[in-house]
Amino acid sequence: MDDRVKESLKLAAERGIPLLETGKPELDRMTDDAIHQGLVLQIPPYEYQDAYELAEETLDAWKKGHVSNAPLFVALDGITDPRNLGAIIRSVSAFSGHGVVVPERRSVGVTASAWKTSAGAAVRVPVARAANLNNTLKAFKNMGIYVLGLDGDGDVSLPDLALATEPVCIVVGSEGKGLSRLVRENCDQIVSIPIDSAMESLNASMAVGISLYEISRQRAAK
Repeated sequence: MDDRVKESLKLAAERGIPLLETGKPELDRMTDDAIHQGLVLQIPPYEYQDAYELAEETLDAWKKGHVSNAPLFVALDGITDPRNLGAIIRSVSAFSGHGVVVPERRSVGVTASAWKTSAGAAVRVPVARAANLNNTLKAFKNMGIYVLGLDGDGDVSLPDLALATEPVCIVVGSEGKGLSRLVRENCDQIVSIPIDSAMESLNASMAVGISLYEISRQRAAK
């Protein structure tokens, strides 16, 4: 038996979680034929935080010295692939971010696929829902959080970003459409990542990971 399965069974038994042994056909049915590697955990639906409350709580904790790094969020504009969300959550966790914001409509949510792609980071990084992303970004700006949109034709190159050490919310759009017009208008700056001209664009989660790394690097240097 796989050692990881043994460890999982041990942890479940220690925590009093009921166990059910069944065959692959039943596991396939439970996971809608997703790749499950022989182990399935059934949990309640994900409980999203409120975007305003998450931002306020993080800012308050930072001002009181309970959080060492300035607030750092990532907002998703028009992204529908749960694997992108999972990878972004993983990057936010890796680079000391404080949360991810997703719109309520026409957007990806925290699905089983997103959980799996996050490699466990979804447990540590809160995902908040915004009833209206544009209104949420405006509220963030009023709180003192700079809103930075990622786009290939940005007016600021990522290495030249001067706002990295300030409270920041990075907004990323879908790989095909990019940032929507209204979201773009609500950004304080549009930031581009220098890439080879032969490559048209970066995957959304890759662009976020690169941006978070640069912000983390600049914060560490300061």
